[in-house]
Amino acid sequence: MQRRSAARLGPLLLLLLLPLAWGEGPSPPRADGELQVSNRLAGQAARVALHYLNYRTGSPSALRALGQVRKATVKTIPGIGHKYYLQFTTEDYKSSQNVGTCLATVLYLKRKPRPAVNINCTYTKDQKQTREDDYSFYKKMRQQTKPITGNDIPDSYGNIEPALEPAWALAVAGSSYLMWEKSTENLGYFMAQVKNVKQWITKDDSIDFDYSVVLHEIPTQEMISCHLRVIWTPGHPLKVKYFCLSENQRSESGEGSGTESGSTNGIFNEEEANF
Repeated sequence: MQRRSAARLGPLLLLLLLPLAWGEGPSPPRADGELQVSNRLAGQAARVALHYLNYRTGSPSALRALGQVRKATVKTIPGIGHKYYLQFTTEDYKSSQNVGTCLATVLYLKRKPRPAVNINCTYTKDQKQTREDDYSFYKKMRQQTKPITGNDIPDSYGNIEPALEPAWALAVAGSSYLMWEKSTENLGYFMAQVKNVKQWITKDDSIDFDYSVVLHEIPTQEMISCHLRVIWTPGHPLKVKYFCLSENQRSESGEGSGTESGSTNGIFNEEEANF
């Protein structure tokens, strides 16, 4: 079967490069002020915002990855937590091409488990083509008479079978929910691999997948196994249920329906990025 190399780096190479890619930096800042754009916590907060955006966008064809942090400041809110103000560029998750700039705030709350995110972005990718790609995948899955299955996506060489790329992208979108929910000021997450995927044939308008995924926790380097159920219809919020078990046998579970608090207020003009 023909195979094509994934546009993003393979998981084994990523595990070596992630400590550098996430940047170096001190412990969480306790004083207000501007951060160096290479600060690990600035990059981590930007990725949290993108986890939230990818989940709320609910499109396997519109996934974004972090490009570069251009500006980052942090403010301490007494009794509540630390709030990060961010400006950063984004890349298409598969092609690595620049697809726009984002302004975001990420508030790490002391008394709530997941960060509160507000994010606005420009988007240079052809949105009509994105919708067509989503619908093409959706239509193909709805026409399946035999459920698709797959294992080790990407494989140890970073390869993904072309037929499984959309299912892998949907796993990234679904995993974005649990990575957003699990993230703290000290800990961030990256989906390293889909260990296996199975489609469920449904009678309604949705498509339904079970995934086993591996998350890479930064900076601890811990690998966390999660079971993920993702239900999706184009143009509607993702529905996600998950259960995770870490290497130290700590278990967590959760559920997302696209109605969580936060904001993705659509498109802004490039001039607005100069805050």
